[in-house]
Amino acid sequence: MLLIFFLVSLLASTVGAVCGIGGGVIIKPVLDLLHLEEVAAISFLSGCTVLTMSCYSVGRSMLAGERRVSLSTGTPLALGAAAGGLLGSRLFSAVRAMFENPNAVGSVQAVCLAIVTLGTLIYTVNRAKIPTLRVGNKAACVAIGLALGCMSSFLGIGGGPINLVVLYFFFSMDTKTAAANSLYIIFFGQLFSLIATLATRTVPPFRPEVLALMAAGGIGGGILGRGLNKKLDSAMVDRLFLVLMAVIIGISVMNAVRYAGA
Repeated sequence: MLLIFFLVSLLASTVGAVCGIGGGVIIKPVLDLLHLEEVAAISFLSGCTVLTMSCYSVGRSMLAGERRVSLSTGTPLALGAAAGGLLGSRLFSAVRAMFENPNAVGSVQAVCLAIVTLGTLIYTVNRAKIPTLRVGNKAACVAIGLALGCMSSFLGIGGGPINLVVLYFFFSMDTKTAAANSLYIIFFGQLFSLIATLATRTVPPFRPEVLALMAAGGIGGGILGRGLNKKLDSAMVDRLFLVLMAVIIGISVMNAVRYAGA
């Protein structure tokens, strides 16, 4: 059973590194579907896995001297995402406290994820027809990052497809540039979300061996995904992204129904 955690994290992080979605958007619903841990533990473990993968990917890119990350917009977005991660963690704790049944929180997360992913899929399919912006105002970048970080932290997905849509629309980035900037934002958002969880002592019960395996899968996925990203062209990355969105929507709907009936 422990091997499942590693394989899910490895495969999700590989695809996440290629597409710039972090991997949590795959890890969270898949582990929810398998029901191998409680909802709160899965959110925490998913966030930690995404943090390790994004840390490797961002660090490796910087050491290699790659210039895909636009620091003038990426850094304000990342700082906003960091603050949003703190808000998202508190929001999750507040929603969890509202329900006696922990499965109710999983249902809320699944419904929200399905809606967000469906919106992302619709935008991506029609992306060529939609005019884009070039936001340069730092305050606006922070505000956008704040919304991204809050949503990602609450859903336990670490960033996900919504990052790419925002980068496409508000900053007119191409696929691979958006992927690199998305991972940069995800890293800061997840780092501060983890710090907030530790500081407020709201870490849910989890098995250390599972965290170790998932973190290893996250790093392994970062290594594999980075290599694949260099070999695949933007059109192939876009097709992979669309397939993933469809799969995630299906799994999220299944999770919402299962949790609601639990």
